[in-house]
Amino acid sequence: MTDNEILSLLCEAEREGAALMQEAHDILAERKTDRRDVVTEYDRRVQELLIRRLSEAVPDARFFCEENDRHDDLHAEHVFIIDPIDGTMNFVHGLHHSCISAAYMRRGELRAAAIRNPYVNELFTAVKGAGAFLNGRPIRVTDAPLSETLVCCGTTPYDPKLADRCFGLMKKAFLAGLDVRREGAAALDLCTAAAGRAGVFFELGLSLWDYAAGKLIVEEAGGICRTLEGGALPLDPTRPSVVAGGRQAVEELLRLAKEK
Repeated sequence: MTDNEILSLLCEAEREGAALMQEAHDILAERKTDRRDVVTEYDRRVQELLIRRLSEAVPDARFFCEENDRHDDLHAEHVFIIDPIDGTMNFVHGLHHSCISAAYMRRGELRAAAIRNPYVNELFTAVKGAGAFLNGRPIRVTDAPLSETLVCCGTTPYDPKLADRCFGLMKKAFLAGLDVRREGAAALDLCTAAAGRAGVFFELGLSLWDYAAGKLIVEEAGGICRTLEGGALPLDPTRPSVVAGGRQAVEELLRLAKEK
C-alpha cells in the first residue's frame, strides 16, 4: 500500500472512533498509575476499533499503543502508533479538547499521520514529503519570534518532580512571548504549532504515542522538533522532552531552557 492509501485508512478509522467519542455518556475514569493517569472504556473501545480496522487492511502490521500494553517492535515493516484518546482527562470532565492520534511508521521512519478532534471537526494530516494539511488545506508553522507568538505547553502531570522545572520554563516563556496556553492534549498542541496558531509547544516528558503523529505534521508544515537539550526527537519509548514549532520560536525556547 502507498503512504496515501495508509493515510486514508487512518482517517477512516479515526472517523469511526470519533463517532464513539461523541456518543460517550456516563464516562467513568479508572486509575492506571495515579489519580492523574486515567483510562476509560472509550479509550479501550477506540483503540480496539483502530487496531481491528488497520489489521484488516495491513495483516502483518504491528502496533505501539497507549492502552493494554500493546507495544510491538518499532522497527517492523509496518507499525501503527496510536493514542486512542489524547486528552483523556479533558474527555472525562467534558472539556471538548481531545483527539485521536495515529501515525504510520515503516522500518523506523514516520510516513503518515492523522490527528482528529471530533468536537470542532478538525482533521490534521501529513504524508512524508507531501506537506501537512488541516481539513485538506495546507498549513505552515509561523516563522515569528517568541515576542510575536503564543506558547503552548504541557505540565507532564504524571511526573510531579518535573513541576519546578516545567513552571520555571513556563514563566520564562510567558515573559518572552505573548502568552502561554495549557490545554491538556499534546497531540493537539503540536497541531496548533503546525498550523501557526502558536509559535512553539513544549513538554518535559511525553510518550511516543503522544507525539509521533504530531511530529510528522509539524515537520511537514515546515517546523522542527527537538528535545529540550537540543537533540533530535527520538522515535522510541524513552519519554523525552519535546519542543516543536517554527524554527525561531523553538531556538529561542531552547536558549531559555539553558538559562539559569
